[in-house]
Amino acid sequence: MSGTPKTLAGPVAMANGTYATDIFTPPASTILSIINQIHVVNKGAGALTFRLYRGATTANAAGTELAYNISVAVGSYVDLYFNNLVMKSTDYLVGGASGADLVITVTGSQQVVP
Repeated sequence: MSGTPKTLAGPVAMANGTYATDIFTPPASTILSIINQIHVVNKGAGALTFRLYRGATTANAAGTELAYNISVAVGSYVDLYFNNLVMKSTDYLVGGASGADLVITVTGSQQVVP
C-alpha cells in the first residue's frame, strides 16, 4: 500500500495509570491510515511499561491488544514495526503507560479510499 508518509500521532506523553486514552484518532471515512512504526521513549528515572489496543475510542477490550506490558528501560526506547497495519475510520489506537514519562510517536501513511 502506498500513500503519503507522515507522523500519524505524537510525539505525546502517554497517560499514566490508564490504558484507555486515544493515542491515534482516525480521520474521515474516506481515508485509510497505515501504521508502520510505533516509537516509545522513556524519559523518566525508572523502567516503565505500556499497553496498546486497536479498537473503539477509549476501549481496551481483551483480544484487541497490539502490545501488552512492554517494558521500556530508563533512557531507552522500544520500536514496534508493522507490515502495513491498516486503520479504518472506526479504528482507534488506544493505550497508556505505568508512568507519565513514556512518549509515543506513531508513523505511517495515509491514502484516500478508492
